Amino acid sequence: MTKVSIIGANGQIARLVEDRVLNENSDVELTLFLRKASRLANLKDNPRVTLIDGDANNQDDLRKAIKGQDIVFVAFVDHGAGAKLTQDVIKIMDEEGVKRLISSNILGIYDEVPEPFGSYNREVCFGGVVRPDNPMVLSDKYIEESDLDYTVLRLAWLNDRDDTNYTITQKGEQYIGVSVSRKSVADVVVSIINDPSKYSDESIGFADPATEGASRPVY
Repeated sequence: MTKVSIIGANGQIARLVEDRVLNENSDVELTLFLRKASRLANLKDNPRVTLIDGDANNQDDLRKAIKGQDIVFVAFVDHGAGAKLTQDVIKIMDEEGVKRLISSNILGIYDEVPEPFGSYNREVCFGGVVRPDNPMVLSDKYIEESDLDYTVLRLAWLNDRDDTNYTITQKGEQYIGVSVSRKSVADVVVSIINDPSKYSDESIGFADPATEGASRPVY
């Protein structure tokens, strides 16, 4: 059995991942970490699910969710000052001998988004300038400098379209598209859970290529 912990397990993308894993891969056990685990009460009797009620800002709580896992998926973006959550996750994973990390981030941390959307994204997400002390930039930096086997997901602007249309771009490449469905993000995460060697030690951007050239998010 592959043991997967999802930090922030009640988020929309996390719920999509959980549903697919439980329905498609009987070789995966899920540890679901969230505030108020009662919100996932529908899963409490599933023998492949462990619910943990806790605060991601509390290292002791976080350790309960990470210990003994094979893969950790942080299902939300670290907006906290100094990217402390990311630092805590890396520290605890190192101490517990857990290697595989899937981390959520956003497009634009490398200023890789072309015009006409680049200026809009930079203004809304980074206050006009992508600074090295920005929490999302720091989160990516800390992960890349760690000894973890990681995938950073540089998410485009999200929508709820019922599709899995996306094009992958790598660090150093220009970002293609401006928006992507949550269903597409879940598809990428599930593909990594099914094959942990996929996108190993990579920072990937992905968006619906049909949204390329838009000046604003496409919903």
